[in-house]
Amino acid sequence: MKIIAIGRNYAEHAKELNNPIPDKPVIFLKPDTALLKDNKPFYIPDFSSDIHYELEVVLKICKEGKHISEKFAPKYYEELGLGIDFTARDIQTAHKAKGLPWELAKSFDHSAAVSNFIPKADIENLYDLSFELKINNETRQNGNTRDILFSFEKIISFVSQYITLKKGDLIYTGTPEGVGQVKQGDKLEAWLQGRQLLNFDIK
Repeated sequence: MKIIAIGRNYAEHAKELNNPIPDKPVIFLKPDTALLKDNKPFYIPDFSSDIHYELEVVLKICKEGKHISEKFAPKYYEELGLGIDFTARDIQTAHKAKGLPWELAKSFDHSAAVSNFIPKADIENLYDLSFELKINNETRQNGNTRDILFSFEKIISFVSQYITLKKGDLIYTGTPEGVGQVKQGDKLEAWLQGRQLLNFDIK
């Protein structure tokens, strides 16, 4: 399986990092070793002093496809959940300044926390889907999928023109504004439509 992540899919997040708003999806990949499951703790790596959280809605691909049209994209995922794209912001900033790729900042081990998944059929409106991140019981991110720049269908269609999607692949669909640094001792909790899906510690 592979992890496909979408950058700058919420305008206010792009603005808070002084990035331009894209006119087509910005994607990057994480390896399967980036996965952090079952609410296991996240250990801050020693190569970064500025690890940021980014809460995202995650789609789980349910069958193989390429060159998928937006019309048929809904058939390629049946479940969704929440994930946190951990980012070594100091490394990312340094690499961006030199025009280098982001992989070291985005793809390190356990940089993709992910929750259990819930059936898409249980959700009334995929584009009025609220999600929230609290750190130490303080709300840090409050997002809603009505604010995304590129729909789930657009993302699936766009990615599949370049990369074949396979069953079990995960797509992190972008983060709203409010990203920030995590520190040892923090407790992260996240909810999707009022249902808690993430609850783990930073060590």
